[in-house]
Amino acid sequence: MPLLHTNNHLTMENPPRFKFTPIFFIIISLSLGLISFVLCVAAEIKRNKEKDLRWNGKLCYLPSSKAFGLGIAALVSFFLAQMIGNSILILRNCCWRRKSTSQYKMPAVAKVLVLISWVSFGLAAILLIVATSMNRRQAYRVGWLNGDCYLVKGGTYAGSAILVLVTVCSVNGSAFSTIKSTQAKQHTKVQKTMG
Repeated sequence: MPLLHTNNHLTMENPPRFKFTPIFFIIISLSLGLISFVLCVAAEIKRNKEKDLRWNGKLCYLPSSKAFGLGIAALVSFFLAQMIGNSILILRNCCWRRKSTSQYKMPAVAKVLVLISWVSFGLAAILLIVATSMNRRQAYRVGWLNGDCYLVKGGTYAGSAILVLVTVCSVNGSAFSTIKSTQAKQHTKVQKTMG
């Protein structure tokens, strides 16, 4: 009889709805990351080229490029993907601390993946912000910086796209490994209780 009581107690603690939510957030985060990746590749294709630069002998001018809008969209979806991916860890951490008497410990692999995700997020965000601002209209006498016109170097958006993938895969890998680690601990705890 105590065995049935333990199983019923565990079923009440972990309803199917609670198990579904982290996977749902991971899918959303990965989807947003993929959208950001595609937008970065599109921005690489649509960025201003040397042929777009106009020079009157003293002053330069660059028209606005489609890469400007694509870069902003890539930044927004990338930011949302990172925030949603990290919210999984924060929400799971809060729920586990509330439910568990023992202190919650994130697996070492998850910690490394979180660090990688934030480093690559920072690098990708800087590249995207700078490259996107360079694809705005650079008027005569204004330019991008001190009256000079600047072109985005080829491969900048492509590099950002790769960093976007690294970031999104790292943060979601961290969330997934944390979920799996906790499920394994709960399974071991159930076996000990049953034994």
